[in-house]
Amino acid sequence: MTMRVCVRPFSSLLKSVGLRSEAFGTTQSFYAASAGRAKLLVLDVRLPGVNGLDFQRQLVDAGFQIPIIFITGHGDIPMTVRAMKSGAVEFLTKPFRDQDLLDAIHQALDRGRAIHQQQSELAELRSCHES
Repeated sequence: MTMRVCVRPFSSLLKSVGLRSEAFGTTQSFYAASAGRAKLLVLDVRLPGVNGLDFQRQLVDAGFQIPIIFITGHGDIPMTVRAMKSGAVEFLTKPFRDQDLLDAIHQALDRGRAIHQQQSELAELRSCHES
């Protein structure tokens, strides 16, 4: 299973539990390379260019239903609420335990599978309706 992430420090942690990841330096490089294929996104609130919360909104507006886990060292309650209302799976504040991130990742992957199943069922219903 391949997972796309925007943060580098977690590559070895994810690899140690059998998850592959890919790091991106900017939101543009992620969007260009992986937005449609990503299984989940671990996203810092502070990013070069657009902030993580605005990038989440851009993805939602573009129709991408990617489970997102936010991490930040600069979070507050309004940020957390905004992220969660827009569909974030988790909002972790630094420092956090590795296990907290892994638990959030497994929860996000479960959510992603459910979203994919719903989309498949909806596509099948549309196909039946059109024929």
